[in-house]
Amino acid sequence: MTLSGASPIGATAPEEIAFNHPVARGEPILEVRDLVKYFPLTKGILFKKQVGAVKAVDGVSFDLVQGETLGIVGESGCGKSTLAKVLMNLEPATSGSVRYKGEEISRLSGAGLKAVRRNIQMVFQDPYTSLNPRMTVGDIIGEPYEIHPEVAPKGDRRKAVQDLLDVVGLNPEYINRYPHQFSGGQRQRIGIARGLALKPEIIICDEPVSALDVSVQAQVINLLEQLQDEFNLSYMFIAHDLSIVRHISDRVGVMYLGKIVEVGSDAEIYEHATHPYTQALLSAVPVPDPRAREARDRIVLVGDVPSPANPPSGCRFRTRCWRAQERCATEEPPLVRRDTLAGPAAHDSACHFAGERQPGEG
Repeated sequence: MTLSGASPIGATAPEEIAFNHPVARGEPILEVRDLVKYFPLTKGILFKKQVGAVKAVDGVSFDLVQGETLGIVGESGCGKSTLAKVLMNLEPATSGSVRYKGEEISRLSGAGLKAVRRNIQMVFQDPYTSLNPRMTVGDIIGEPYEIHPEVAPKGDRRKAVQDLLDVVGLNPEYINRYPHQFSGGQRQRIGIARGLALKPEIIICDEPVSALDVSVQAQVINLLEQLQDEFNLSYMFIAHDLSIVRHISDRVGVMYLGKIVEVGSDAEIYEHATHPYTQALLSAVPVPDPRAREARDRIVLVGDVPSPANPPSGCRFRTRCWRAQERCATEEPPLVRRDTLAGPAAHDSACHFAGERQPGEG
């Protein structure tokens, strides 16, 4: 996919970027290329010296298509939440490119960044700490209107907030209540309402249901799907739970140690995974039927997850992989579609020996 025609970094003045031209359904609305985020490791007190770096996100590339949900899965510490923060510019990128509607946004500040954040919003993981306990629900949801007064004039804001509460399934009369007066699921609905306030095009959901009970998770997921259809939203959905990601996602990206190792549709990833790490994750999904649980062929990975401050050479998964060969230690596998695979297995996978799992393998 060519990125020609988009302005180079810093070439467009922030006030000239309107981001108001539409993107056709099925076309990329967010393009990420070789995104890197390193956190420096230093020693010393008065005279600090950098001795290394934690490679939290290391060369991530993907497209988010208008109207789709892209799920991002992986174990704790693989860089999912850091990726979300870098996309929102809550953490500055070390290098790489993030383009929204063809415009580079990773180096924006001031008015340009303000314009981007009107169109790209975030729902945070913890519904307890992401809401200010000293503000009423009306003030929390209405705060974006203080920053972007053009969206809702002052006289219309109370009505706009009440409408948002109604949209997310809460009583509009709750507008003067405080966060501690709500359950976890209700707080997450408040966070979703805040994310919808500015009528964004993209919402980045950073594990929005991981702190909720299973029954409440289903309610929030169904709400997100309903809102996507109603407001034509594009989601990037980060989660640990593979079953939830499959339920809501159109495409799924699997992350391991700062890199995306496999990308495909939900059917391609869940039924025809070709990367050993994805296959190991899927084999660990809980099975409710005790008889099926005893009969299934699990993959038990050996060793610990390597440190992101000192990742293995070549393929980062090779130290835990049963397919690893000498080539894996010297040559990093690109995230590409392999010519040796066909059908649903022919999707992007960062493995030199990508292929569907055979019985007894692993």
